[in-house]
Amino acid sequence: MERRARDIIRQTAVISSAGFMLVAALFGSGVFGHDAVSEQQNGSLSDQGSYLAPAGPAFSIWSVIYLGLIVYVIWQALPGQRDDERQRAAGWWIAASMVLNGLWLVAARFGPFWSTVLVIVLLLVVLARVMILLGRASPSSFAQRVLLDGVNGLHFGWVTIATVANTAAWLTSIAPDAWGRQADIWGVGVLVAVAVICSASAWVLRRIVPALASAWGLVWLAVGRFTDEPRSTVIGVTAIVVAGVIVLVAAVAALRRSRRGAAVRR
Repeated sequence: MERRARDIIRQTAVISSAGFMLVAALFGSGVFGHDAVSEQQNGSLSDQGSYLAPAGPAFSIWSVIYLGLIVYVIWQALPGQRDDERQRAAGWWIAASMVLNGLWLVAARFGPFWSTVLVIVLLLVVLARVMILLGRASPSSFAQRVLLDGVNGLHFGWVTIATVANTAAWLTSIAPDAWGRQADIWGVGVLVAVAVICSASAWVLRRIVPALASAWGLVWLAVGRFTDEPRSTVIGVTAIVVAGVIVLVAAVAALRRSRRGAAVRR
């Protein structure tokens, strides 16, 4: 009985966290008459805020993530999911990720710029924890594969690139103007680091969805540098190469996982 009560509390916490996130998202989108996220922090969070900011259409992925999280929240509240061990392992962490998602929007509007970096880094850490926990057991159904692994993988992969863009925007806002002359060098260096980190993550997690979400952000970063300010062909080309490398590594890792699973079933 005590365990059943804890499960119900977890399910309720996930629902409450989603409610907070969605209200914050509505404020962040400007629905209630406030400035949209791209106009906050003196425009530093726009798609022209730094050399590592993806072009505007990249952010449409949030609609897919939010929709997926809403469906997940409804599904996880069903009685049949109450005592599922994967739900028990990851549920509280997923709730924390949605709270941090909403807090980032609050920080963007009301807090100092550095607070947005702090919150998004915490969000990335929490999502990484979610992915690790989910990786300890295989999904027991198609719904789990999509709503647990898929949605959170999409969230994790995108937030990885969003963290880079957010941090770059903050550093750009406080850095001396002289640093702008070395933007190509710094940008390429950061993208190389992103390639290493995301490739290592893809190899460990052995999932393709996070890599695809990261690649989405990187391709739109390249589009932004090719077509909009601040322009940089070098950074744009590097972003495309990095996107390709990450997807390739993830595909190989996922294939190895699939073959290993098939061998075990035999």
